[in-house]
Amino acid sequence: MVIKPFHTLVRAVFGVLTLALATALPLAAPGSAEAAVAKKAKTSAVAKKSQARPVAKGPRKAGKRTKAKRVVRRPPSIGQMTGLHKTDDPLDLKSSVALVVDQQTDEVLFSKNPDAVLPIASITKLMTALVVVDAGLSLDESLQVSQDDVRGTVGSRMRSKLRPGTTLSRGELMHLSLMSSENRAAHALGRTYPGGLGAFVRAMNRKAAELGMSDTRYVEPTGLSADNRSSATDLARLVRAASEHPVIRDLSTSLGAVLPVGAKPQPVQFRNTNGLVHNPEWAIGLQKTGFISAAGRCVVMQAEMAGRQLIMVLLDSAGRYSRVGDAERLRKWVSEQNLLPMFGRRSAPLPAPVPAEPPLSVVPAPVVAPVVPSLPKVPPWQPVSLSPTSAALPALDPTRPWVHVPALPLAVERPPESAQAR
Repeated sequence: MVIKPFHTLVRAVFGVLTLALATALPLAAPGSAEAAVAKKAKTSAVAKKSQARPVAKGPRKAGKRTKAKRVVRRPPSIGQMTGLHKTDDPLDLKSSVALVVDQQTDEVLFSKNPDAVLPIASITKLMTALVVVDAGLSLDESLQVSQDDVRGTVGSRMRSKLRPGTTLSRGELMHLSLMSSENRAAHALGRTYPGGLGAFVRAMNRKAAELGMSDTRYVEPTGLSADNRSSATDLARLVRAASEHPVIRDLSTSLGAVLPVGAKPQPVQFRNTNGLVHNPEWAIGLQKTGFISAAGRCVVMQAEMAGRQLIMVLLDSAGRYSRVGDAERLRKWVSEQNLLPMFGRRSAPLPAPVPAEPPLSVVPAPVVAPVVPSLPKVPPWQPVSLSPTSAALPALDPTRPWVHVPALPLAVERPPESAQAR
């Protein structure tokens, strides 16, 4: 009697545990019909999701993921914030400031906001090179790029190829500063100036004052600071002064160079930042480009156009290639104009005058008496011997101008009458 209820209780507990275990396990075991249905539903969901994604066109390299193109929005330039881009001009330039000046006569051929004071970016390096040349420092002296030059150029968007420990001559550093706009090279030129970087900046401002650049101010030698500011009128004076030095002209227009870089020197190639120097339609004697967000795209050039030596300044151009397009528009416009020198001005030395032929000397002809044909000589009057019939006539006097001869009877023979009758 006691054992039977115990067995019943064990069976009941076992049933409850079995029911609980069956409830906890997945309803669809692998291999069952329910599992197949669930797997099919999961596959269809993944397929729908993959169809919703855009399919990339073209072959895809294994092991590399395609990165979405990131749009970089730079802050507006000073010219954009001050509304200079709204200024209209006949050529519809993208630059808010433009100026074209005859280098020899100072005649302004084209201008747009020429007195606006704006950041000038790496155009600063033109003054950096001018101060180095005027100081008479040896261009063959070896200088080393240091960590001070790295720290002094923090904030540059352009990656520098000059690693710390690179040893180059002062002339090579100036070459890279003008041609490739190397910020570390320009900073090293200022740092190694007698008296240090502060003395170099003071020399830059002093030189600007000597050139009459009253709207210009420099705070460092690279142009990375937006506090380096000037106007197009002042920059035209700077270009004129820099173009007087052949070394600056040659280095700024160089197409490229290969120089040893690094503590363990390795050859590295550098190129000119101004693509117009490769264009055979341009005769550029000096150039410098510049760019920071506050300044926009800038370029200054000295070039020959329409038989003239012209200075061109373009500041605060919006767009990567817009300054090149503006320069081409100005060159075409200048070529189409009638730019003959004005009265009293000479755009270029005139050819030597051709010596004129000496005037013909008029010698008066000698006065010659008119030639009168000589008349035959008439022999003097001679006495005429008369026949006996005229013996009664008086003798002729040859001294008389005329002689009166009386009429004489003449003997006339008459035909016979027989002949008259006929």
